[in-house]
Amino acid sequence: MPLQFVYSCQDFVTDVLRSSGNSLGTASTPAKFDTTIQAGWTDRMDRGLFRYHLGDLQTRILPGPHGYVAQLNIQRGVERRKPQEILSIQQEFSAKQFNFNKINPDEIIFEMIKDTEGGHEKRQLDQPGRMVVLVNVSPLEFGHCLFVPDPSRCFPQVLTSFAIQVGIESVLLSSDPGFRVGFNSLGAFASVNHLHLHGYYLDQELQIESMEVKPLVPEKGFYRLLDFPGGFLFYTETEWVEEVARAICKVTDFLVDSNIAHNLFLTRGCPPSDRIPSKKDRSSRKGVRVAVWPRISCFGAKEESAFNVALCELAGHLPFKNKKDYELTTERDVMEIIQRYLLPSADFHTLEQQLIRHLRDL
Repeated sequence: MPLQFVYSCQDFVTDVLRSSGNSLGTASTPAKFDTTIQAGWTDRMDRGLFRYHLGDLQTRILPGPHGYVAQLNIQRGVERRKPQEILSIQQEFSAKQFNFNKINPDEIIFEMIKDTEGGHEKRQLDQPGRMVVLVNVSPLEFGHCLFVPDPSRCFPQVLTSFAIQVGIESVLLSSDPGFRVGFNSLGAFASVNHLHLHGYYLDQELQIESMEVKPLVPEKGFYRLLDFPGGFLFYTETEWVEEVARAICKVTDFLVDSNIAHNLFLTRGCPPSDRIPSKKDRSSRKGVRVAVWPRISCFGAKEESAFNVALCELAGHLPFKNKKDYELTTERDVMEIIQRYLLPSADFHTLEQQLIRHLRDL
């Protein structure tokens, strides 16, 4: 039986700060979530369960206003499992393809179980009640793991409100402002058509944590990012998680129904504002920012040596697979590559109006 990590809302960490000019943040004490996941991940690395040993990655901040965090990870490009060929955003799950029911059981770190004893949480009958957390054997960064809702249910790579909620709750369970969670849809460089989210630690601050936003449907926590790359943002603190998760799922369901590929990135962030936040607000990380980028679809098997624009790259974290690109790529180069994957501005504006109406009708 895998280890069970039982948690409740009382375990959420709200006193997280990010020190200005410092990659490290502060919290009251290390959270049990972090110590459990990091110990389990390190144990599997020591036992040789990964495809390669991940040491300290070469990291540099690209010159320019966006502060892109570049990292060199050659082995991920060489050693990782060949991604599946994806032909549709609504592609059905296939038991013949690789999926997380075929992994070595030792790769499982724990199962997340939410203790709702005495609470008011209600689950729909079609939603799983457990989240399996396993190591990503081709890691991007320290602690890189996968969150898989009840693998035996064989969900395709389409978000559910349960998956989004547990993703948000995982960020809230961490006392480390560098813990991130993300999702790639089919057509947005997802490698496996079996529902999963990524989680990993990246110490460096990303602009998405404090970027200015425009309110769209603020009562649903819905905003538009005001800087590059253009996308949407949800924000929640501990008391609104379930409601915001449902709103995010309404948006991602709309994108799937409209055959629009998308990437999500969940991170500690300061409260949303349409102006540069005060120093106090800028350092606050009590809430979670969830960026949603609708984008142009890419189908077929992805080229592993290429710079693929997915959840990390859109958020400002750039994993490079060869030394030349790592050393020579500029901020302008990155922006030109990312721009090719974004929706044209007219299409984005139309989608924004559709989503505003869609969320207001809930």
